[in-house]
Amino acid sequence: MTTLPTVLVTGASSGIGATYAERFAGRGHDLVLVARDKARLDTLATRLREEHGVAVEVLQADLTHPAGLAAVETRLREDARIGVLINNAGMAQSGGFVGQTAQSIERLITLNTTALTRLAAAVAPRFVQSGSGAIVNIGSVVGFAPEFGMSIYGATKAFVLFLSQGLNLELSPSGVYVQAVLPAATRTEIWGRAGIDVNTLTEVMEVDELVDAALVGFDQRELVTIPPLHVAGRWDALDGARQGLLSDIRQAHAADRYLSQA
Repeated sequence: MTTLPTVLVTGASSGIGATYAERFAGRGHDLVLVARDKARLDTLATRLREEHGVAVEVLQADLTHPAGLAAVETRLREDARIGVLINNAGMAQSGGFVGQTAQSIERLITLNTTALTRLAAAVAPRFVQSGSGAIVNIGSVVGFAPEFGMSIYGATKAFVLFLSQGLNLELSPSGVYVQAVLPAATRTEIWGRAGIDVNTLTEVMEVDELVDAALVGFDQRELVTIPPLHVAGRWDALDGARQGLLSDIRQAHAADRYLSQA
């Protein structure tokens, strides 16, 4: 009988992460749940063990702190049972750019980009060696939209998309699957932590619907999954335009419009 890989989920105490844990437990996967709130992790772990009969381990860690991040990296490097990483931990931006403190900027970037990248880097060599494994990076459609006014948050999510696409090119020849999942507004606690009342938003997706859609993309081995995008051709057109832009770049000389007219 084939043994299913263990799934490590970051940001697993609530919202998207907790729902991913629920869904993978329902599929029979053992779990490692990572978050800061051990009490909530323990409650979730107990319920998933009872309801689904899977092994669930809690790993309390704050990924913005070096010790917490290092502990999860070590687990990913050394535990050969872990075959899926759900890189979900993240935080939103509260207020505009000029209202940010140095500490808030560093914390947001550390969690949304540095921690996500380091965890992927910790597990990727082992996945490449085994010729299997999956890394799921949770981004956001805000990464397409500077117009939304969340400049730092959006920049971190644009990073997540670029990183995921780059990792796919590097790792897929070795049998490693990398998926970028780009939600829009989803009903989770991230809004309240950023001081935003989610009920003031006009359109919000329920978290169960978001994760279930993302898992359809996962099962189909889709590289970029955008659950709220109703016209799939829009993504194809955007990616095609990007590749067309690259084909028009001539590295040796500046474009005519930049040449001196004197």
